[in-house]
Amino acid sequence: MKPGRRVLEARWRAYEEERALDGRILRVLSALSPARVKRLSARGAVPLAPSSAASVTVVIPCFNYGRFLPDAVKSALAQPSVDVEIIIVDDCSTDDSREVAERLAREHPEVRLVANTSNSGHVRSFNAGWQVSRGEFVVKLDADDLLTPGALGRAVSLFQAHSSVGIVYGHPRHFAGAEPPVARQAAVRWIVWSGRDWLAERCRLGVSAITNPEMVLRSRVLRELGPMDPEVPYAPDMEISLRVASAHDVGYIGGADQALHREHAASMSETAGAGALVDLRARLAAFEAALRYSTVNGAPALLASARRALSRDAVRFAAARADCAESRSEVTALLAFATDIYPASTMWRSVRRLGREGKAPARSLRRAWGRASRKLRHERYYVRWVVTGL
Repeated sequence: MKPGRRVLEARWRAYEEERALDGRILRVLSALSPARVKRLSARGAVPLAPSSAASVTVVIPCFNYGRFLPDAVKSALAQPSVDVEIIIVDDCSTDDSREVAERLAREHPEVRLVANTSNSGHVRSFNAGWQVSRGEFVVKLDADDLLTPGALGRAVSLFQAHSSVGIVYGHPRHFAGAEPPVARQAAVRWIVWSGRDWLAERCRLGVSAITNPEMVLRSRVLRELGPMDPEVPYAPDMEISLRVASAHDVGYIGGADQALHREHAASMSETAGAGALVDLRARLAAFEAALRYSTVNGAPALLASARRALSRDAVRFAAARADCAESRSEVTALLAFATDIYPASTMWRSVRRLGREGKAPARSLRRAWGRASRKLRHERYYVRWVVTGL
């Protein structure tokens, strides 16, 4: 699942053919979105290749994705300027995934196969692959996703330039269908943020900035903080990014697609991750796992901020469903979630009305203006994410 991003992903498809990643209009709109994250470093032209050789491990958990596996491996093998190690972890697939992986390992010395003895899930599968890896950096690449040309070299360049950075990510392009799109690259740029500030912004908004395949981690940071959390199966990418940001700075690569995320009916985001309440609970689990025992300054306040943001999202989702006369039980469940995780909600009037009437408040001019203002704010946040990754 890609928490908090289903609406953003749908909107992105409408923008992607019309705007360049660094288009002027998007940059202007993005500047109108409030952000409380200070850049530690920003450059114009940056090196697209590492200054020295570096090894990157690409761990590919695979369960019944044999038909996608060759393309995922091919995208990793094609990465220039880095030494790539590919570890396929077959999670007891019932299709031909293991046979495909064995063939790829025979054909390419960079590829190894790890076969689970029992079905363990994609998070434990990634951890199993990472534990036997040798790379200085590591990527979790789902078997149905792809790396874009040069993605790992760009990420390693940023890591080498900024030793304080523990995680690097960029823009993921989402696509559907058999043929992946051509990855776009404009004027590549770097942004480095204080991890604590980046973490606070994520808590303020209550959403992830990372889907998964565009994220590269320092292996020593995983050894320091621990691997992905299998107790957060629907949002492990979100949880690990929050945890890393609590101890290290965060780097972003702008102006280029860093990964291609495939959307299809059998993907986890469509099967296990459907529904607003599932999404909200997954995000909450990620914030709680990352911050509950964190020693970062102000961790309790950050968790309270995240709970407040998720509570407000739940109320908005409930109002939208009530407006559309959707399931009364879903509206009730969303309101219960909102009031349970943040009892001090500032939206009590909306909660009471929705709970009592089962529908959104009357469409007065004032309320209509409120809805329009909230929609505009979300659009600004979306545009800011497209341009800056925040």
